[in-house]
Amino acid sequence: MLRHVAKSSLKSDFILKGSRCISVKVIHKAPRRRRPHPTCQSLLHGSPEAKKAGDIEVLQHSRLVARGKYVHGLEVHRVKPDSIDKYKEAAENYYAGIKSDPRLHVKLTGCWETLVGDQDVFVHILEYENYAGYDKTMDLIRNSQHVDSYRKLLPYVNSRSTQLAQEFAFLPTAPPHAQGGIFELRSYQLKPGTLLEWENAWRRGIEARRKFVSPIGAWFSQIGRLHQVHHLWQYPSLDARKETREKAWQIDGWAETVSKTAQLAKEMDSFILAPLPYSPLK
Repeated sequence: MLRHVAKSSLKSDFILKGSRCISVKVIHKAPRRRRPHPTCQSLLHGSPEAKKAGDIEVLQHSRLVARGKYVHGLEVHRVKPDSIDKYKEAAENYYAGIKSDPRLHVKLTGCWETLVGDQDVFVHILEYENYAGYDKTMDLIRNSQHVDSYRKLLPYVNSRSTQLAQEFAFLPTAPPHAQGGIFELRSYQLKPGTLLEWENAWRRGIEARRKFVSPIGAWFSQIGRLHQVHHLWQYPSLDARKETREKAWQIDGWAETVSKTAQLAKEMDSFILAPLPYSPLK
């Protein structure tokens, strides 16, 4: 008669009981493996395969949406209210000076003063030959007479901020022109990880706006305040801006674009700007 024994400590296949030899089937139970506790890394990223794919996706986002040829510096100066005129004079000496110096390999995209929005604020956008070009340009400025011009405008400034950004591939920055009117800088603080969705939605819907007005430029931040997108538009007047935006709503696809992008943004700002006399875009 066979007896099943569930003890892993038995080492013999046969045991003697009285005068009979009894065959015993030995079952070795494998030790139970404890399931490892999930680490913080696995909770955040899932499996190693998923983490690797996610890392690659994040790295590719900028490459997918960026034009990649240039880096733009967005410099914002908050000026003392009683020093506006002195600041304007000092800023022109500096920015017009670097624009006309061929050694620096930097282009001045434009310079503006805020009319509607945060007051006493000036925005300057410069174009560098990628990150290596930015490093080279800044090193040349620090070792030239231009640094003295820059220091002369600092006493009139309350605070400064700089952001390095790249162009969206489907919206290269407009070349210098003098069309007159006003500019609108629209800034969006995106939810982290939504840049690619934003770009896809805008690329599909931008044609509705192009029927009435062409964007001046569009950038997304890379260094400085992250997850930010900036769009720059130009209109003959505020009234023309209103009419243009109303016409866009009548085009198929625009309402969907606005609805989709609104879900991806945490904050939105709109600033009406006036170009300064030495601005290449005006």
